[in-house]
Amino acid sequence: MIKAKNKLGLVFFPAFDWAISPTHPEREERLLYTQDQVFEEGIEDINGIKFYNPDMATVKDVERVHFCVPDVMTRVTQSHLISAGGAIKAAEMVMEKDVDKAFAIVRPPGHHAQRVVYGDRGFCIINIEAVMLENIRQRFGNKKIAIVDTDCHHGDGTQDIYWNDKDTLYISFHQDGRTLYPGTGFIDEFGGPSAIGYNINIPLPPETGEEGFLYVLDNLVIPILREYKPDIIVNSAGQDNHYTDPITNMKFTAHGYAELNHRLNPDIAVLEGGYSIEGALPYVNLGIILAMAGLDYSRVKEPDYDPEKLRQSHRITEYIKELCDKIYSCWRRKDDIQRETIKNKQYISRSRNIYYDTDGIRETQTQKFKVCPSCSGVNTIQSRSDLGYEIFAVSIPRDACKACIDEGYKMYEEASRGKYSKVYLQDKVNDVFMSK
Repeated sequence: MIKAKNKLGLVFFPAFDWAISPTHPEREERLLYTQDQVFEEGIEDINGIKFYNPDMATVKDVERVHFCVPDVMTRVTQSHLISAGGAIKAAEMVMEKDVDKAFAIVRPPGHHAQRVVYGDRGFCIINIEAVMLENIRQRFGNKKIAIVDTDCHHGDGTQDIYWNDKDTLYISFHQDGRTLYPGTGFIDEFGGPSAIGYNINIPLPPETGEEGFLYVLDNLVIPILREYKPDIIVNSAGQDNHYTDPITNMKFTAHGYAELNHRLNPDIAVLEGGYSIEGALPYVNLGIILAMAGLDYSRVKEPDYDPEKLRQSHRITEYIKELCDKIYSCWRRKDDIQRETIKNKQYISRSRNIYYDTDGIRETQTQKFKVCPSCSGVNTIQSRSDLGYEIFAVSIPRDACKACIDEGYKMYEEASRGKYSKVYLQDKVNDVFMSK
């Protein structure tokens, strides 16, 4: 019998009862072909690989991360709670040392879901990785976490959630936002006033191949992770960089995904995007499973794999090298950049226009971060959508000092329901969520 080098837990949830539409790229067939491939290859018979059922995330789990308007159960389906619960189950198994590593092969995905939620954007309603991480932080203590997002689309939701949190290093390498949804993820999006440098974007040109992705990993991502020294590494394992994906323009392969996972060596992987239902997902997921289990993945190849057609151009190779040098230079200078950014400031504001492409909703939003010498600073959000809602939300960070806790509660109490449709308070110190 084959024995896995690493004890691996797999959480599988295809969400049979939920799809955006019967022919939409984000539908249940995304994982059904993977399920067939995994069983056909006999993965369940490998000693050391074990399948687990997902749990269900609770409303409280979601409220630790999001301000759902008007409330969680109005916006979130049972399938989304089970998808997030599958991610929680994966993290729980690792934290309790039942397994060495875990892979949540779940849908619907979540990395485009931001702190405020009016609906579905980028096929995402709640951010399943963030819900997972805040659950385990409450249960197992505050952990220093690195999220490495390898989805082809920039994870603007995860970036928004951890924008001002230097205990969560967010690294995203993705197709350049000038060429792909959501049009964000540029290198100057470097983090909030208390976490400048801890949000790292690597926008790659279309037709980047295996060579480019692995160069970024070896020469930028891994050196930064060595310096950051996280307690947990999470791979936000989107698979739409694949050369057969119908909505992107990259040249990554199943073997490349497996090799990336082997070199990154994450503790937890969570499936995000990937819409080549037959041509990519079964092979990519198999490669990731074998790599996480410490087994040979060298023969994982797609039926139409042709290395000559997938070769990366010299021009792209040189562009990526220059890009990595520039980003690493910014990382090394992050403390100087932060000092200059917050100098003589009490608050820093950030205004944005956000479009919910799946639901056709437009939002205008202003976030305001207090520059506090003792903590990450209390944060407020004023938001309005064309659904008719206008909200005010107060967020007290996990490391908040007493002054910022008191200020947060005072702002919540003084906010008028006459002016706003809803007012929210999220107190991460005391694990309290209130609304009025």
